[in-house]
Amino acid sequence: MADRHTLRLPALEVRQGSRRIYCFAVDGKRLHEFAAVSRIRRDPEDQLQGYQRPEVANHIRAIQRYLESENPMLPNALVLAFDSRVIFEPAASSADNAVGYSVLGELVVPIDETLEDDQKPAWVVDGQQRSAAIREADIGEFPVAAVAFIADSEAEQRAQFILVNNTKPLPKGLIHELLPDTSGHLPPAYARRQLPAVLMTRLNGTFKGPFYGAIATPTSPDGYIKDNSVLRMIEHSLYEGALYKYRDPATGAGDIEQMLLHLNTYWGLVRDTFPQAWELPPRLSRLTHGVGIQAMGFIMDHLTEDLMPSDINSAVNEGLKRLEACAAWTSGVWNFGDGDARKWNSLQNTPNDVRMLTNGLLRLINQQRLFD
Repeated sequence: MADRHTLRLPALEVRQGSRRIYCFAVDGKRLHEFAAVSRIRRDPEDQLQGYQRPEVANHIRAIQRYLESENPMLPNALVLAFDSRVIFEPAASSADNAVGYSVLGELVVPIDETLEDDQKPAWVVDGQQRSAAIREADIGEFPVAAVAFIADSEAEQRAQFILVNNTKPLPKGLIHELLPDTSGHLPPAYARRQLPAVLMTRLNGTFKGPFYGAIATPTSPDGYIKDNSVLRMIEHSLYEGALYKYRDPATGAGDIEQMLLHLNTYWGLVRDTFPQAWELPPRLSRLTHGVGIQAMGFIMDHLTEDLMPSDINSAVNEGLKRLEACAAWTSGVWNFGDGDARKWNSLQNTPNDVRMLTNGLLRLINQQRLFD
């Protein structure tokens, strides 16, 4: 028979402005009874679920061995996010507390063994490897320090996850995929990339679109185009290029559907003009390499800055056809004129090479135009 009961944990409520955090200790062996790890994934409707990267087996085993050694200690607190099923009950004596920003009491946590992980009342925001190691370790119990906050929204949990890990080397790809579904305050660098990340995620999920499933992300591991290359291309266009006209500089918001239509229309023409180069990974094609994605992004800005999506086909097709005969995406040599030639795979994703390729592509388009 399934066990349903309540776990009462002595805790200290700390007020931080209008927010509350809770400091307490709990047996790490019991964490799985009420807390789970929110794994990042896509559901059948391609909606982002969760926010945590996969467990790192080697890291977990190393912590586990340490925990099974003599006199282990884990001084860093785990960070948990509770939903509203968890409540804090102040102690009767807390009214006499002279410190106004902290209150002694108990966290009341409901335990229900019938619940699946995604239905439990707590998520591990920081410390998933440590909690997994405690779970697997051959020890009877291991109390750990924990800090928790209450948040019903998974979007808020994602924001806290990013902020907690802001000074740690989180994989950039994980952050980029979390940003579109994150709410709340973000560091300026992340806030600037939130809209580009929204657009990149939508591009990657647009069925039959040029980028469909082609961008490598934690939930699209078979993608072959680097997410950071696409983000840089979109970010520049949003702030200084063709996509700027669709956004409100005051709020940073914009017409996402028009932006997506603009991007899919232009890059669809690029894919159709260079189909072989578009299907190959970056080591075999400089079109899907960072240098090509960014340079062709600058070409998009140059050719379509004053155009709406309905006008892109005729204007861009003409320019791309001029490049088709002299492109060296997968073999040969780029000959930009004036004795400036580069072997196809010598171009790298550096500012100088991106600038060189962009200027070379523009020169080729304009030179061909002179002979039309």
